[in-house]
Amino acid sequence: MDIGENTSARKDAWLGRSLLRVEDMRLVRGGGQYVDDLLPEGCLFLEFVRSPYPCGEIVALDVEAARRAEGVVAVLTADDLGDLGASAINLVLADMGARPLRPLAKGVVEATGQAVAAIIATSLSAARDAAQSVFLDVEPSEGGSAAAEAEIYAHHHTDGDVDAAFEQAAHIVTVSVEHALVAPTALEPRATLADWSRNTLTVWASTQTPFRVREDLARILDLPLAQVRVVAPDVGGAFGGKSSIYPEDVVVAWAARHLKAPVKWCATRGEELLAATQGRGARSEGELALSADGVLLGLRARLAFQLGHWMPYSAAIPGRNASRILPGPYRVQAMDIDLKGYRANRAAVGIYRGAGRPEAAMLLERLMDAAAKRLKIDPLELRRRNVIEANSFPYTTPTGQTLDSGDYGQLLDRMRSHAGYEALLAQRDERRAAGEVVGLGLALYIEPCGQGWESADVNFCRNGMFQVLTGASAQGQGRETAFAQIAADMLQVPPDRIAVRQGDTDDLSGGIGALASRGTAIGGSAVVRACEMLRGQLTEIAAGLFQCDPEILLFTREGISAGVVGAASISWNALADHVAGEAPGPALKPLLTGSVVYHAEGEAWSSGCCLAFVSINPRTGAPTFEKLSWVDDAGRVVNPMLVRGQLVGGMAQGLGEALMERIVYDDDGQLLTGSLMDYAVPRAIDIPAVDIAKLETVSPANALGAKGVGEAGCIGVPAAIFNAVSDAVAPFGPHKLQMPLTSETIWRALPQEWAQAHPRQRKNGSLT
Repeated sequence: MDIGENTSARKDAWLGRSLLRVEDMRLVRGGGQYVDDLLPEGCLFLEFVRSPYPCGEIVALDVEAARRAEGVVAVLTADDLGDLGASAINLVLADMGARPLRPLAKGVVEATGQAVAAIIATSLSAARDAAQSVFLDVEPSEGGSAAAEAEIYAHHHTDGDVDAAFEQAAHIVTVSVEHALVAPTALEPRATLADWSRNTLTVWASTQTPFRVREDLARILDLPLAQVRVVAPDVGGAFGGKSSIYPEDVVVAWAARHLKAPVKWCATRGEELLAATQGRGARSEGELALSADGVLLGLRARLAFQLGHWMPYSAAIPGRNASRILPGPYRVQAMDIDLKGYRANRAAVGIYRGAGRPEAAMLLERLMDAAAKRLKIDPLELRRRNVIEANSFPYTTPTGQTLDSGDYGQLLDRMRSHAGYEALLAQRDERRAAGEVVGLGLALYIEPCGQGWESADVNFCRNGMFQVLTGASAQGQGRETAFAQIAADMLQVPPDRIAVRQGDTDDLSGGIGALASRGTAIGGSAVVRACEMLRGQLTEIAAGLFQCDPEILLFTREGISAGVVGAASISWNALADHVAGEAPGPALKPLLTGSVVYHAEGEAWSSGCCLAFVSINPRTGAPTFEKLSWVDDAGRVVNPMLVRGQLVGGMAQGLGEALMERIVYDDDGQLLTGSLMDYAVPRAIDIPAVDIAKLETVSPANALGAKGVGEAGCIGVPAAIFNAVSDAVAPFGPHKLQMPLTSETIWRALPQEWAQAHPRQRKNGSLT
């Protein structure tokens, strides 16, 4: 069973339908408008000069030759920028330090790739040529890049008597996990265009959070908020890497203001890998104490997260999420969690699709598999014995989190039947006996899906159409389609009567944006409430026109009718004329508005179960996915097709993390994976088929009943893959596998004498 239509919805409902994405026709025909497509008259181009040194004192920075170069308008260093305000950092942990961005290095450099100067010229080629003439001399710090590592935050949480739990345990299992640093490789690199005119700074940015960018720029440049406008046009992917302001954004905006001219900068792929935020990079250790019959008694976890040389807004979120999610979907009687974050002379590390959720799931699910092997209990059965029961929600976890709803036991039961679990186990054992290297892995996960608020306006317009303005921006999720469906369902009109607009800070007084899987759950709920407000206004006007009970009014494609045979009706255009009177206006002039700032009652928690069945080529170590199954609970589903797209997209990135992606620095702090020739990302041929089923436990935490879905593939899939590969090599003795599970890594976990003597693999249904 794949994700399908919501058959329980009313027949005229728009929620739950797989409507085609309305934005796609424009995008696939080349009608998209990204920052790099914008070229205002007189636009100047900016190029950064970046440090080739990982850390040290700036002895000399000579930019005079660049200033004299043909086409150069200005050359900026930190001294030119003067004193600026600090970028915001979300201090979510007590007593944590803060390291705001520095637009340009001053006095010292702290990472390879840190910008030390900016060249602004009349053409991009002129700016790049001039950048080559800048002379930089740095006295390296003693001890190299590793010497600067320092603790930025520490957090400790304990619940219950952990020592007693481990003392009485019949079994204790231990695992260690290393997450490689990864790059959020969006199709569109970062880009910023700024212009100063009419005493206003307008910035077009490839960002997930236009309102946050506006607030940061106003603070850093000491401008009133009303003098800053930020527009996020079409954005070609983000994955957390565009959730915060960057040093480059500040320099571009500063230059535009002081030069009184539009200034544009677009990153190259190499700059993205070198200087954009990275993700993951955590190290964790866990101990799990169990009774003789497999009941979880105690959990100890030690988590360490990298932070880089400066901190984006959400720098501490991955660590905080990982620590607060534990012990995941399971009941544990006692636990002790120690969390630390430390800086290093490398690129900043921020949120990346999942942001702490994959780290928690990987640690827990590897512990659960280790425990199942130790106790000789089926891995699915061990999980089933220890999950939080469905009748326990809302459930308060040992770390104080409130899980709103879910049915984790049902997820496991559905996976058992959906994937044919017992048959897969029998097939694995049969094929192993025949000499194949095969393995089966499970992962059960939960994920928090954002807290707080979001804004929305829903307008009834002069042309009789409706317009949704939302603070939840888009980077490819299909936001225009989903929010049109939500509004259509609430107003009982077709989605093609609704236009959705997002990404412009002039539209609304404030907003949050798209991150933490909160866009549909919280942003969509804001649209629900705004529609309710607007519908009330429309109902009052129509009831007055018809002199009827508001309860009998019907909203339709054509307009509003009294809902009885022969009753009066009025078209949307006629109603617009009635409301507007004699006043003319543009087509989308708002006549009536439902405007809300919606605060979610709590945090929605998604959940799911993934299964992977892999075979390994013993001669190369290459894994083949013979089955990938998934049961996901994203609460109320707005559009099943969009949900599937988000799940599969997340799966691709989760697979990349599990099998191939890794940022590598050498001992001198130099980046070795500075291009896509060196940094591996999945190609289409690498993505296996996946069968997805859904469970739908509606969330009581928001008006829509929805939960997040965009990050799920990065959470459950890597853990299931790791457990499957680990299971495949388990018959050959203990191993120390860590991600990424490249073919070489897997090959080295096999006894080489055995591999050469048993070159057996399945090909076209037969053994060779």
